[in-house]
Amino acid sequence: MDRFILIIIFSLLGSVGSLAGAYVLLVFPDRMRIILIPSLISYATGTLLASAFLGMIPKALMSAPSSSILLTVLGGMISFFLLEKLVIWRHCHVQGCEVHSTAGSLILLGDAFHNFVDGIVIAAAFLTSIPLGLTTSFAVIAHEIPQETGDFAILVDSGYSKKRAFSYNFLSSLATLPGSLIAYFWLRSTQAKIPYILAFSAASFIYIATADLIPHLHKKTDLRSGVTQFLLLLCGVGTVLLFVTHHP
Repeated sequence: MDRFILIIIFSLLGSVGSLAGAYVLLVFPDRMRIILIPSLISYATGTLLASAFLGMIPKALMSAPSSSILLTVLGGMISFFLLEKLVIWRHCHVQGCEVHSTAGSLILLGDAFHNFVDGIVIAAAFLTSIPLGLTTSFAVIAHEIPQETGDFAILVDSGYSKKRAFSYNFLSSLATLPGSLIAYFWLRSTQAKIPYILAFSAASFIYIATADLIPHLHKKTDLRSGVTQFLLLLCGVGTVLLFVTHHP
Protein backbone atom coordinates (compact mmCIF):
# COMPACT_ATOMS: atom_id res chain seq x y z
CA MET A 1 0.00 0.00 0.00
CA ASP A 2 1.21 3.51 -0.83
CA ARG A 3 2.89 5.24 2.11
CA PHE A 4 0.79 8.36 1.62
CA ILE A 5 -2.39 6.32 2.12
CA LEU A 6 -0.90 4.64 5.20
CA ILE A 7 0.01 8.02 6.66
CA ILE A 8 -3.57 9.26 6.19
CA ILE A 9 -5.09 6.10 7.67
CA PHE A 10 -2.87 5.99 10.75
CA SER A 11 -3.07 9.74 11.32
CA LEU A 12 -6.84 9.36 11.54
CA LEU A 13 -6.50 6.28 13.76
CA GLY A 14 -4.09 8.17 15.99
CA SER A 15 -6.47 11.09 16.39
CA VAL A 16 -10.12 10.28 15.76
CA GLY A 17 -9.57 6.58 16.53
CA SER A 18 -7.95 7.37 19.86
CA LEU A 19 -10.75 9.79 20.66
CA ALA A 20 -13.32 7.10 19.93
CA GLY A 21 -11.43 4.67 22.16
CA ALA A 22 -11.38 7.24 24.94
CA TYR A 23 -15.15 7.73 24.80
CA VAL A 24 -15.77 4.00 24.80
CA LEU A 25 -13.66 3.89 27.96
CA LEU A 26 -15.72 6.69 29.50
CA VAL A 27 -18.95 4.66 29.35
CA PHE A 28 -17.44 2.00 31.60
CA PRO A 29 -18.36 2.09 35.30
CA ASP A 30 -16.11 4.30 37.42
CA ARG A 31 -14.66 1.34 39.28
CA MET A 32 -13.58 -0.38 36.08
CA ARG A 33 -12.24 2.85 34.57
CA ILE A 34 -10.09 3.47 37.66
CA ILE A 35 -8.43 0.12 36.95
CA LEU A 36 -8.20 0.39 33.16
CA ILE A 37 -6.72 3.88 32.80
CA PRO A 38 -3.59 3.25 34.93
CA SER A 39 -3.16 -0.04 33.05
CA LEU A 40 -3.30 1.77 29.72
CA ILE A 41 -0.85 4.38 30.97
CA SER A 42 1.61 1.67 32.06
CA TYR A 43 1.34 -0.05 28.70
CA ALA A 44 1.65 3.25 26.80
CA THR A 45 4.80 4.12 28.77
CA GLY A 46 6.44 0.94 27.53
CA THR A 47 5.43 1.52 23.90
CA LEU A 48 6.65 5.13 23.93
CA LEU A 49 10.05 4.33 25.43
CA ALA A 50 10.59 1.28 23.22
CA SER A 51 9.53 3.15 20.07
CA ALA A 52 12.03 5.90 20.86
CA PHE A 53 15.00 3.75 21.89
CA LEU A 54 14.47 0.69 19.67
CA GLY A 55 12.93 2.32 16.61
CA MET A 56 13.36 6.03 16.05
CA ILE A 57 16.82 6.70 17.47
CA PRO A 58 18.51 3.65 15.86
CA LYS A 59 16.94 4.55 12.48
CA ALA A 60 18.12 8.15 12.83
CA LEU A 61 21.64 7.04 13.76
CA MET A 62 21.85 5.02 10.55
CA SER A 63 21.55 8.17 8.43
CA ALA A 64 23.23 10.96 10.42
CA PRO A 65 26.18 11.50 12.81
CA SER A 66 25.52 10.19 16.33
CA SER A 67 26.61 13.47 17.95
CA SER A 68 24.06 15.44 15.90
CA ILE A 69 21.25 12.96 16.56
CA LEU A 70 21.84 12.80 20.31
CA LEU A 71 22.10 16.60 20.45
CA THR A 72 18.73 16.78 18.66
CA VAL A 73 17.18 14.40 21.21
CA LEU A 74 18.54 16.52 24.06
CA GLY A 75 17.38 19.74 22.41
CA GLY A 76 13.94 18.23 21.86
CA MET A 77 13.52 17.29 25.51
CA ILE A 78 14.60 20.76 26.62
CA SER A 79 12.16 22.29 24.11
CA PHE A 80 9.24 20.23 25.41
CA PHE A 81 10.12 21.20 28.97
CA LEU A 82 10.03 24.86 27.95
CA LEU A 83 6.74 24.45 26.10
CA GLU A 84 5.19 22.77 29.11
CA LYS A 85 6.34 25.61 31.34
CA LEU A 86 4.70 28.04 28.94
CA VAL A 87 1.46 26.03 29.30
CA ILE A 88 1.27 25.18 25.62
CA TRP A 89 2.02 21.48 25.98
CA ARG A 90 0.28 19.54 28.70
CA HIS A 91 -0.72 15.87 29.15
CA CYS A 92 -2.71 15.63 32.35
CA HIS A 93 -4.59 12.37 32.92
CA VAL A 94 -6.22 13.19 36.24
CA GLN A 95 -8.92 15.53 37.42
CA GLY A 96 -7.81 18.44 39.58
CA CYS A 97 -4.66 19.15 37.57
CA GLU A 98 -3.48 22.71 38.38
CA VAL A 99 -3.11 23.73 34.73
CA HIS A 100 -6.25 22.08 33.41
CA SER A 101 -8.49 23.33 36.16
CA THR A 102 -7.70 26.96 35.36
CA ALA A 103 -8.90 27.12 31.76
CA GLY A 104 -10.47 24.55 29.48
CA SER A 105 -9.17 26.39 26.44
CA LEU A 106 -5.61 25.57 27.48
CA ILE A 107 -6.42 21.86 27.26
CA LEU A 108 -7.74 22.25 23.74
CA LEU A 109 -4.79 24.39 22.64
CA GLY A 110 -2.28 21.98 24.12
CA ASP A 111 -4.11 18.97 22.71
CA ALA A 112 -4.27 20.45 19.20
CA PHE A 113 -0.55 21.20 19.29
CA HIS A 114 0.17 17.72 20.62
CA ASN A 115 -1.90 16.11 17.85
CA PHE A 116 -0.20 18.24 15.20
CA VAL A 117 3.18 16.99 16.41
CA ASP A 118 1.85 13.41 16.44
CA GLY A 119 1.02 13.82 12.76
CA ILE A 120 4.58 14.91 12.00
CA VAL A 121 5.91 11.95 13.99
CA ILE A 122 3.73 9.46 12.08
CA ALA A 123 4.66 10.87 8.66
CA ALA A 124 8.40 10.90 9.42
CA ALA A 125 8.24 7.31 10.66
CA PHE A 126 6.39 6.00 7.59
CA LEU A 127 8.75 7.85 5.24
CA THR A 128 11.62 6.03 6.95
CA SER A 129 10.04 2.56 6.79
CA ILE A 130 6.57 1.05 6.96
CA PRO A 131 7.36 -1.13 10.04
CA LEU A 132 8.64 1.94 11.91
CA GLY A 133 5.51 3.81 10.88
CA LEU A 134 3.29 1.04 12.22
CA THR A 135 5.23 0.84 15.49
CA THR A 136 5.15 4.61 15.96
CA SER A 137 1.43 4.85 15.16
CA PHE A 138 0.71 2.11 17.68
CA ALA A 139 2.61 4.03 20.38
CA VAL A 140 0.71 7.22 19.50
CA ILE A 141 -2.66 5.47 19.81
CA ALA A 142 -1.67 3.76 23.08
CA HIS A 143 -0.85 7.02 24.86
CA GLU A 144 -3.58 9.13 23.26
CA ILE A 145 -6.50 7.08 24.61
CA PRO A 146 -5.82 7.74 28.34
CA GLN A 147 -4.91 11.35 27.56
CA GLU A 148 -8.17 12.03 25.72
CA THR A 149 -10.11 10.30 28.51
CA GLY A 150 -8.58 12.58 31.11
CA ASP A 151 -9.02 15.71 28.99
CA PHE A 152 -12.70 15.00 28.37
CA ALA A 153 -13.39 14.40 32.06
CA ILE A 154 -11.63 17.62 33.04
CA LEU A 155 -13.50 19.67 30.41
CA VAL A 156 -16.82 18.38 31.75
CA ASP A 157 -15.74 19.16 35.32
CA SER A 158 -14.77 22.67 34.17
CA GLY A 159 -18.33 23.39 33.05
CA TYR A 160 -18.41 22.15 29.45
CA SER A 161 -21.41 20.10 28.40
CA LYS A 162 -20.58 16.57 27.21
CA LYS A 163 -21.62 17.47 23.67
CA ARG A 164 -19.49 20.61 23.64
CA ALA A 165 -16.49 18.82 25.17
CA PHE A 166 -16.77 16.09 22.55
CA SER A 167 -17.07 18.59 19.68
CA TYR A 168 -14.04 20.63 20.79
CA ASN A 169 -11.97 17.52 21.47
CA PHE A 170 -12.90 16.18 18.04
CA LEU A 171 -11.75 19.39 16.35
CA SER A 172 -8.45 19.45 18.25
CA SER A 173 -7.84 15.79 17.40
CA LEU A 174 -8.07 16.58 13.67
CA ALA A 175 -4.82 18.58 13.95
CA THR A 176 -2.97 15.28 13.45
CA LEU A 177 -3.95 15.19 9.78
CA PRO A 178 -2.51 18.57 8.69
CA GLY A 179 0.61 17.79 10.72
CA SER A 180 1.14 14.54 8.83
CA LEU A 181 0.35 16.08 5.43
CA ILE A 182 2.70 19.01 5.90
CA ALA A 183 5.45 16.68 7.10
CA TYR A 184 4.87 14.26 4.21
CA PHE A 185 5.26 16.84 1.43
CA TRP A 186 8.04 18.74 3.22
CA LEU A 187 10.12 15.71 4.16
CA ARG A 188 9.81 14.07 0.73
CA SER A 189 11.76 16.98 -0.76
CA THR A 190 14.23 17.18 2.15
CA GLN A 191 15.13 13.57 2.94
CA ALA A 192 18.24 14.65 4.84
CA LYS A 193 16.03 16.15 7.56
CA ILE A 194 14.17 12.90 8.32
CA PRO A 195 16.79 11.54 10.79
CA TYR A 196 16.58 14.77 12.80
CA ILE A 197 12.78 14.74 12.77
CA LEU A 198 12.92 11.15 14.03
CA ALA A 199 15.33 12.21 16.79
CA PHE A 200 13.09 15.12 17.77
CA SER A 201 10.07 12.78 17.70
CA ALA A 202 11.92 10.33 19.94
CA ALA A 203 12.51 13.20 22.37
CA SER A 204 8.76 13.87 22.50
CA PHE A 205 8.05 10.20 23.27
CA ILE A 206 10.73 10.06 25.97
CA TYR A 207 9.52 13.32 27.51
CA ILE A 208 5.88 12.24 27.61
CA ALA A 209 6.81 8.89 29.16
CA THR A 210 9.24 10.21 31.79
CA ALA A 211 7.83 13.63 32.65
CA ASP A 212 4.14 12.82 32.51
CA LEU A 213 3.20 9.15 32.52
CA ILE A 214 5.74 7.68 34.95
CA PRO A 215 5.11 10.32 37.69
CA HIS A 216 1.40 9.53 37.42
CA LEU A 217 2.12 5.83 37.93
CA HIS A 218 4.19 6.59 41.04
CA LYS A 219 1.08 7.89 42.78
CA LYS A 220 0.21 4.30 43.62
CA THR A 221 2.85 2.90 45.97
CA ASP A 222 1.44 -0.48 46.99
CA LEU A 223 3.31 -3.62 45.87
CA ARG A 224 0.47 -5.04 43.77
CA SER A 225 0.09 -1.85 41.73
CA GLY A 226 3.84 -1.59 41.28
CA VAL A 227 4.17 -5.15 39.99
CA THR A 228 1.18 -4.73 37.67
CA GLN A 229 2.52 -1.46 36.26
CA PHE A 230 5.96 -2.99 35.70
CA LEU A 231 4.54 -6.01 33.88
CA LEU A 232 2.30 -3.88 31.66
CA LEU A 233 5.23 -1.57 30.89
CA LEU A 234 7.23 -4.64 29.82
CA CYS A 235 4.27 -5.72 27.67
CA GLY A 236 4.42 -2.35 25.90
CA VAL A 237 8.15 -2.77 25.32
CA GLY A 238 7.59 -6.35 24.16
CA THR A 239 4.96 -5.28 21.62
CA VAL A 240 7.37 -2.84 19.99
CA LEU A 241 10.19 -5.36 20.22
CA LEU A 242 8.10 -7.83 18.20
CA PHE A 243 7.74 -5.27 15.43
CA VAL A 244 11.45 -4.46 15.48
CA THR A 245 12.52 -8.13 15.59
CA HIS A 246 10.27 -9.34 12.79
CA HIS A 247 10.60 -6.23 10.59
CA PRO A 248 14.18 -4.98 11.04
